Amino acid sequence: MKAVVFESFCAPPELKTVADPTPQSHGAVIEVRATGVCRSDWHGWVGHDPDIRLPHVPGHEFAGVVQAVGKDVKKWRVGDRVTVPFVAGCGLCPQCHSGNQQVCDQQSQPGFTHWGSFAEYVSIDQADLNAVELPETLDFATAASLGCRFVTSFRAVVDQGKTSAGQWVAVHGCGGVGLSAIMIANAIGANVIAIDISDDKLDMARALGAVATVNATQVDNVVQAVQEITKGGAHVSLDALGHPTTCFNSIGNLRKRGKHVQVGLMLGEHSTPAIPMSKVIANELEILGSHGMQAHRYDAMFAMMASGKLQPEKLIGRTINLAQSIDALMNMDKFEIAGVTVVTEF
Repeated sequence: MKAVVFESFCAPPELKTVADPTPQSHGAVIEVRATGVCRSDWHGWVGHDPDIRLPHVPGHEFAGVVQAVGKDVKKWRVGDRVTVPFVAGCGLCPQCHSGNQQVCDQQSQPGFTHWGSFAEYVSIDQADLNAVELPETLDFATAASLGCRFVTSFRAVVDQGKTSAGQWVAVHGCGGVGLSAIMIANAIGANVIAIDISDDKLDMARALGAVATVNATQVDNVVQAVQEITKGGAHVSLDALGHPTTCFNSIGNLRKRGKHVQVGLMLGEHSTPAIPMSKVIANELEILGSHGMQAHRYDAMFAMMASGKLQPEKLIGRTINLAQSIDALMNMDKFEIAGVTVVTEF
């Protein structure tokens, strides 16, 4: 099969021909029809993820068609249209037994624990537990764009933040994660403030339902700006970028008893950010994480999509081919493209 491979961290990946994967007894092989290019892939490429063993094929946001199944797989057949959460559960640990596969103790992650979806085929583990059937009306590019960004934002806004109509929600960073969170919070009926340094991304945030925007380069104090707009602070605030500054601002702009949800990855030199703990204590703030979403929760998201409340296809900024994914991956830290980039040609 064709695949994008890097043999050392930070070195330019190459498009190569490599062996096709074969399914484990409990797994499946998916023919990739679309795969997202995500900043998490960039983190892996620069060496921030200890699970990656070289040489490596990145990619973890994908949708496609079942190409082969292991002998113990019962739910899936060749030709089925599926997507997969980027965190695949083992099905055996206490977390999986409680329905929280997104924090599985022995999780597997295509593109991290094993070769990923920047390729014609990708393998998954525990297919009966982790694969998700795609609605017939959902195209592969949109399904792939759900990837880690949209589903993680869905869990962050709905399940972790427990956002409700009428609340103020601040979203720091308007990349794929942030724009997804804005769309989801707006669909619930919340009042969303978008914070970024790019006017183009803030324009897109408004188009997706943000009622106010803050350009962090044009105000003296982001926290104060959000508190003034909300007349007291956000009920729920998300760091959708993953940077010490956005993390600090997200916690700082909360009203009393508000919730901060960390969605953007904090890796490498950013892994131990300073936070205003005195404010956390005095104001009884909650600090939460959001790391993917379980396969069994996709139905709730699909229902909102079917109703028209969620339209993730609007988040797709561009589609590219597999060869072009190399430049897209290496330039993810430059935040040049508004919206989600999806590989649709292999």
